[in-house]
Amino acid sequence: MTSQTSHLIILASTSPRRQELIASLSVPFVVQPSHVDEDTPVTWGPREIVEGLALRKAEAVYQSSVRETEPSIIIGSDTIVLLDNEVLGKPINDQDALRMLLSLQGRTHQVYTGVACIDVLTGRTLVEHKVTSVTMKTLSNRTIQAYVNSGEPLDKAGSYGIQGLGATFIDKIDGCYFNVVGLPLSLLSDMLSELGMEVL
Repeated sequence: MTSQTSHLIILASTSPRRQELIASLSVPFVVQPSHVDEDTPVTWGPREIVEGLALRKAEAVYQSSVRETEPSIIIGSDTIVLLDNEVLGKPINDQDALRMLLSLQGRTHQVYTGVACIDVLTGRTLVEHKVTSVTMKTLSNRTIQAYVNSGEPLDKAGSYGIQGLGATFIDKIDGCYFNVVGLPLSLLSDMLSELGMEVL
């Protein structure tokens, strides 16, 4: 490991997708779930929601963890889907997933992901977000039901996973692909650099 990547990443997320994305950077990391309340005020817009929850997750780990003596950066992240100003989070059940997918099919929606980084040694905090537009194909009811039956939608914002079977539904995207997966790597790299950690 070079000195450029000497920081340890502490990922405040149990998301397998985010863990895979962090692992793709070939930097040392550990997972420490935040277990925070993800309710937000009804007055919050999409940017406030994703940035606020990302920061809440990172701060919870920062407050609960024993202070590291080595350079470490905590990363919190949150993703939502926005369609006609309606926020679509993770579905509560199969019927909710079906409702979301029926509303998304044949239309363009926005995916917001917030990222919060906290330098454990200094407490310096950065919070940003990214937006990607995604257009979904028009789908048959049978196809949507089969996808819901697969179980893939249940732990994903907007009820689909662009990196899984849900990829077959996507007509086009405008913006960062990794943002839709759940962690915009280009933005994260810039934030880490600002905190003194160079990925490359």
